[in-house]
Amino acid sequence: MSLVYSFISMFWDVAPIAVVLFGFQTIILKEKIPHLKKIITGFILVWIGLTLFIVGLEKALFPLGKLMANQLTSSSFIGSGTLGWGDYYWIYIFAASIGFATTIAEPSLLAVAIKANQVSGGFIKVWPLRIAVAIGVAVGIAIGSFRIVAGLPLHYFIITGYVVVLIQTYFAPKNIIALAYDSGGVTTSTVTVPLVAALGLGLASTIDGRSTLIDGFGLIAFASLFPIMSVMAYVQIMKFLK
Repeated sequence: MSLVYSFISMFWDVAPIAVVLFGFQTIILKEKIPHLKKIITGFILVWIGLTLFIVGLEKALFPLGKLMANQLTSSSFIGSGTLGWGDYYWIYIFAASIGFATTIAEPSLLAVAIKANQVSGGFIKVWPLRIAVAIGVAVGIAIGSFRIVAGLPLHYFIITGYVVVLIQTYFAPKNIIALAYDSGGVTTSTVTVPLVAALGLGLASTIDGRSTLIDGFGLIAFASLFPIMSVMAYVQIMKFLK
């Protein structure tokens, strides 16, 4: 029954997109829709695919991410007694690994990388851009996990990060700034967010004195911020080596 409910819920999520597109084409532009059968088939496939994808995330990846966070911070794994931030090094390794892997698998990043390659005339390569963004996410989530463990204020990291971004923006090629800023947005999509949120919530709930609302969801901010730095750094390095 839950699967049927998921299909119904996703239908109402996808339906407004179809209404806007078909409405503008037929009412505003007053043009016939070309290849109507193919387009309808495509929308149905998107509806089915998104539904199964979201169900898969909720049933497997989201619980698994939270379970891993709980296990990696358990006393049976890292020991008991007085623990410092350095004792949680497996958390940082796991955070960086899951950040890199989920970003590489992010469909929205692949779409942006392909378009960036096309409009740049091949100067921006698809795979190097994806790897640059993934490295940024990996570093960001690892630092965000360290912040949760250490109990440091979130705004210090975010303010410092955007100061660095502003400095990079001044020196970066002007035609790459928009792409770099967009790279932070494409990483907070269907694959990355559930796992990163699960990791943050798991950490915040297992470490004493942490807020699941601030610390758990604050981890997403690092996944959005650090790719901006890594993409601008990648392009600057490419321009220097060219």
